Amino acid sequence: MDTRKLVRHLRTRGVMRGVLSTLSTNAAELVEKAKASPSMAGLDLATRVSTSESYRWMNPVEPVSPSERLGKLRPADYHVVAFDFGIKRNILRRLVTSGCHVTVVPASTSAEDVLALRPDGVFLSNGPGDPEPLQAQAAQVRQLIGKTPIFGICLGHQVLGLALGGKTYKLKFGHRGGNHPVLNKRNGKVEITAQNHGFAVDPDSLADSAVEITHINLNDQTVEGLRHKSAPLFCVQYHPEAAPGPHDSLYLFDEFIDLMKEAKR
Repeated sequence: MDTRKLVRHLRTRGVMRGVLSTLSTNAAELVEKAKASPSMAGLDLATRVSTSESYRWMNPVEPVSPSERLGKLRPADYHVVAFDFGIKRNILRRLVTSGCHVTVVPASTSAEDVLALRPDGVFLSNGPGDPEPLQAQAAQVRQLIGKTPIFGICLGHQVLGLALGGKTYKLKFGHRGGNHPVLNKRNGKVEITAQNHGFAVDPDSLADSAVEITHINLNDQTVEGLRHKSAPLFCVQYHPEAAPGPHDSLYLFDEFIDLMKEAKR
């Protein structure tokens, strides 16, 4: 396979469906297979991979080498309810290390049931697929705004964008890898981030709302972070918990703790 030619093709035309086969060399047949494969646009994968029942998570981050710096394990002073859209375990570990005990709930959980758990904060997880089909989940999140602090990562960021009245769209070129530069508009610093997403929040759809765009991708100017101007919530498109990966954005877990601390006063 001429991988350089393939990269040039994708660089010009954007992401697309494809087939790799060791069973057939019939090009026309393989093209039809590629066309028959489901498009990611409109595909709800999050509810497929979500947990079917609630559970508690209490394991912190553990070092893989003696030299690894992870930060001190803090007392579990805050109860976080985490929506599972395909949640990464290292996010759960980071929440526990930051001082949370976590209840993970299915993606279909209602706002009423979440509030019945008496959380100090709500977390919206990462996950696969198109955020657009998750309108029911966004509607439940909308009911939580202003009632409890909220933090979202990746797909959780997109769901929160929908809940705030925004729209999402499919990127021509998805963001993949561990070296994406992101500008934090609140302090002017550039963070190197790990990313893995093919959709983004449309900034124009939030132009007249009470939402501040806090982070942008310096490669293509897409939205990488949001914060409400009055309600205690924020979210980012990238992965601050990535392991292995850059740790420039681990401060976001501390910001979530600070929001919950302020809400408890």
